[in-house]
Amino acid sequence: MKTSLLCSAAAFAGTGAAHAADLPVKKAVPIEYVRVCGAYGAGFFYIPGTDTCLRISGRARFEGGYEPTYSRQANGRNFGDTAGYRALGRLNMDARTQTAYGTLRAFVRMDMAGRTGGSYGGGTSGTAQRFGQAYAALGIDTFGRAQQYVNLDKAFIQFAGLTAGRASSFFDFYAHDFEFNGYSLGSDVYSTNLLAYTATMGNGLSATISLEDPTYRRTPIFSPLSNTVTPSNGSVTNFGLTNVPTPVFYRTATGALATNTVNVIQANRMPDFVGVLRLDQAWGSAQLSAAVHELNVQDSTVINPSPAGAVVTPHANSVYGWAVQGGLKINAPFIAPGDALYLQGAYANGAQSYTGYCSYTGCESQTSATLQGQKFDQYFNDAVINPITGQLQTSTSFTATASYLHYWSPEWRSAFVGSYGEQDFSAAIRYGQGLVFQNFAGITGTNAIGVPGTRLFQLSQALRDTYQFSAGGSLIWSPVKDLDIGVEAFYTQFGVKSGRVIDNDKDPTAYTRLIANPNAVVRTATKDGVEQFRFRVQRDF
Repeated sequence: MKTSLLCSAAAFAGTGAAHAADLPVKKAVPIEYVRVCGAYGAGFFYIPGTDTCLRISGRARFEGGYEPTYSRQANGRNFGDTAGYRALGRLNMDARTQTAYGTLRAFVRMDMAGRTGGSYGGGTSGTAQRFGQAYAALGIDTFGRAQQYVNLDKAFIQFAGLTAGRASSFFDFYAHDFEFNGYSLGSDVYSTNLLAYTATMGNGLSATISLEDPTYRRTPIFSPLSNTVTPSNGSVTNFGLTNVPTPVFYRTATGALATNTVNVIQANRMPDFVGVLRLDQAWGSAQLSAAVHELNVQDSTVINPSPAGAVVTPHANSVYGWAVQGGLKINAPFIAPGDALYLQGAYANGAQSYTGYCSYTGCESQTSATLQGQKFDQYFNDAVINPITGQLQTSTSFTATASYLHYWSPEWRSAFVGSYGEQDFSAAIRYGQGLVFQNFAGITGTNAIGVPGTRLFQLSQALRDTYQFSAGGSLIWSPVKDLDIGVEAFYTQFGVKSGRVIDNDKDPTAYTRLIANPNAVVRTATKDGVEQFRFRVQRDF
């Protein structure tokens, strides 16, 4: 029986094997492992099924800051916040492919952040709101004091010298490289739309021509009525307006002097033209930048309500502002590995954003009150319409910045930064706006210049020549790679270059009293300033 069972089992096994041999064999799908791409540095890998290398990186950051308040007021202008906080998340994607024409690159960066803190400098950003990158909170106790934003910071393509998309302006050089807050004076447009070509000429020398979106370099044309126009939401502000009028003169058919208004909101017509010559070598970098920026107004021909025969103010022609900048970076490993010095200076006529004169106080409007209890506002207008000729008159500005980064040890480093700048309006600009005040009803508040020769004209803050300087330093600890824990402190001061101005904080009703009584006694000031302290924890990956 045992022999019979063993023979039967052997027969069944042989039969099964014979049938199995007749069946098709199904091969396993090969596993395609992610391969490391070493051609472009650490962190790159091949996207499966392609010859494109990709690197995914990012950042997480926490920031807290303190800025004292000096306000004597108790109104809506001052929220009383002395502290502000921000959390930032960043995601980078860098894709590169080698082609017969060189590397084809696409880079995308997304920033996500939440901010709080009313007038605390850096707590909220009016500039980010102006460009729709951030949206302010609407609560009773958070209105204008908190923001959330998701911002497409970068999205550009590079190929055979061409750069197209959203990127940092090629005009910029130092761009607050060693700072937390960006308190020094200098251009730093980290997100703009552009189309550029860079030619490399060997030995680190390159030349770039760039057509850049003018929107991100625009400062409003001055209007004494900008804060008297009420948008649909009821707030008196520069935001949300489709028409900001400014007065101009014309003669009626009988020869009498009359006033009307034109719209000074600028239109997108010409891109900004930026040219750069740059040298990068082992000792550091040097760069010369130049830019041309169009200034225009929309409905600049006065619609004359008078009878036929009136002399109408001429149509305002577009003018071109311009800017130049020189920058030098010197690596200083002979002092300590990683040490570097930046020196930078810029001058502009009708293109204030290119000097970065408004970089700390804010570029979102023609004036900005960044400091709580600010004594007076600086005016950042690129141009003013002459009310007699109807033509644009430009302002000038310049800034200079020095910044030094020093490594005390591989784990500890500090930055020391100082900057100075000025913005000037010609005497003819203020005089013309004074004539407007004399002949046009409805100009009130801090934009009122007053009749030339009066006390209000002497003390008005509008279109005054101002200066600004800042100085600060930081200390950063990096206990492990890609982790920074640091503090930063700085002081910023601004003031008028000559004379005195009304103190908005100590005497908030002064303008109203002076308009009613030119001999009224008011409080005045010549300068204002504030210190700020910041703490940061940042992890890059």
